Amino acid sequence: MITSVFKKSTPINYTLLVIFVLFFYLLYQIHLATGLNSLVEWSKKGGMMAMLFASLFISNFIAKKNGLTRNSGYVILFYFLLCLLSPTVFNNYNIVIANFFILLAMRRLISLQTLKAPKEKIFDASLWIFVASLFHFWAILFIVLVYISIIFHVSRDYRNWLLPFVAFFTISILFALYAVLWDASAINYYLNQESIDLKLDYFSNNYQNIALSVFVAFSVYFVFASAFSITSKPLNLQASYKKIIFAYIFGIAIFVLSPNKSNDVLLFTFLPLSIMATNNIEYSNNKIMQEMILALFIIAGFFCYFTQL
Repeated sequence: MITSVFKKSTPINYTLLVIFVLFFYLLYQIHLATGLNSLVEWSKKGGMMAMLFASLFISNFIAKKNGLTRNSGYVILFYFLLCLLSPTVFNNYNIVIANFFILLAMRRLISLQTLKAPKEKIFDASLWIFVASLFHFWAILFIVLVYISIIFHVSRDYRNWLLPFVAFFTISILFALYAVLWDASAINYYLNQESIDLKLDYFSNNYQNIALSVFVAFSVYFVFASAFSITSKPLNLQASYKKIIFAYIFGIAIFVLSPNKSNDVLLFTFLPLSIMATNNIEYSNNKIMQEMILALFIIAGFFCYFTQL
């Protein structure tokens, strides 16, 4: 019943999900946010909402354009439900912006499988990752995924290995120029983000703990299911599925290393986890299991959202 609604990608599915995202985003802002009586604050909230919508549809584009999922609406659905598990993401500008640039990088890295314009894609991906690190330093870990992608596809050309360094110097020069001309404290602010904090004692209430536990439970199931099913995927897509799993691992590493932890830092894992969850639903022959998994995910998402308001 539930799976049949999103089994096909239709305008109705997209409209429903847009309405849901808009409703839950506005509900969170109205319930918790302060200072909404100023035009500047409303503009920031509007920009955040636009960035979230862009992230949803870029994730969907990455999955479908590269053949990682079938023509369904599950990727956006799972991405939305993961946001409900961690509703504080609706108020974390830096994480949302950093993740948006990581999605742009992932778009280029996954499409590297076509071997068309590989140098441009490697440079673009590296550039977006370094831009993302300006908003959340540990997003820089995704640069390792660039080199993994090079190993998978274009390792024989030594110039490909140097392109991330070119991107690094490009962003460094532009950032230094910005600091000199407009904000001298930007460099110190960036360097202060380099700290590591491995503690997991950030919970302000038990419901955040429950949300993390739910996330871990679903993650373990979907990641292991995806890892063991890679060999059954088409040979030309296996490298892309491996990159998705690596992207999830780097997202978890960012969460573990980041200071000032909160569940919304898990946003970096939402794209790979949404694709893995979609694959699990699409390729399962057990219809009852499909319905149970999706129903549990929806119930967990709504429960975690309303208990954290």
